[in-house]
Amino acid sequence: MLREVTAVRYVTPLRAGGSVPGVVETDDLGTYVVKFTGSAQGTKALVAEIIVGELARRLGLRFPDLVLVHFDPAVAADEPHQEVQDLLHASAGLNLGMDYLPGAADFTPEAIDVDPLEAGRIVWLDALTANVDRTVHSSNLMIWPTFGVQPPRLWLIDHGAALVFHHRWGTSAPDKAYDFRHHALGGYGPDARAADAELAPQVTEELLREIVAEVPEAWLAGEPGFAGPEEVREAYVTYLAERARSSAAWLPDGFPSRDELASEDVRRARAVEAGRPAWLKRVPDLQGRPQTR
Repeated sequence: MLREVTAVRYVTPLRAGGSVPGVVETDDLGTYVVKFTGSAQGTKALVAEIIVGELARRLGLRFPDLVLVHFDPAVAADEPHQEVQDLLHASAGLNLGMDYLPGAADFTPEAIDVDPLEAGRIVWLDALTANVDRTVHSSNLMIWPTFGVQPPRLWLIDHGAALVFHHRWGTSAPDKAYDFRHHALGGYGPDARAADAELAPQVTEELLREIVAEVPEAWLAGEPGFAGPEEVREAYVTYLAERARSSAAWLPDGFPSRDELASEDVRRARAVEAGRPAWLKRVPDLQGRPQTR
């Protein structure tokens, strides 16, 4: 089960993301990036963080340790920004912490070489969990360590936007395919088929039940259409197990090259410079056909 710790010091807010997580020190002498229940994304984002993050770890991918953080807004009494104070006061009680990686850097394509199989494993996990938020424009990948004797490694973070099906239960088939052409690792030639052969057999109902058991009951309570938290847990197990079994229907393929992605970035930049939103510009798609964005 996830360890429970208590916040003793609120260090600073992180404004890079819309949820405004914060760096927090706790009574186990640890430092964590805490995502708060009072954020606009709500508790479902935290549920997704636990399920996808713990699944990543069980499948051998690098993901920072998670803890449940008891948070008293009094430890952040010196925070000067009222909007952050409002968030913290709305988050009294249990929140989710991710181990802070000191000195970690955002992933950029030129910063590190990624093996096609490792890229394939990450793409496969994102496809399984319907994580639509690991793109060339927002990778949600970190490089750590960035110094020392160990080589830099890729670490996964930020899965709050995954499990899109749990926002409208029953409206998304488990074999639904998503467009992953713009995945952050698409330029590395991800071997998603090899990853599928390796990982799909590991995603069993038994494993999924162990993982969803980590989600606090209070974050699953009151879900419309379900009798209670245990029924919600079983719905996650059923959906993800069926999705793993039907991987042939959604396996990502046909990624653009780095040159194609770079060319698209140039087009987007020119559109912005021209003073018009990129989605209004007529640009060729990845196959060279004109389309409106």
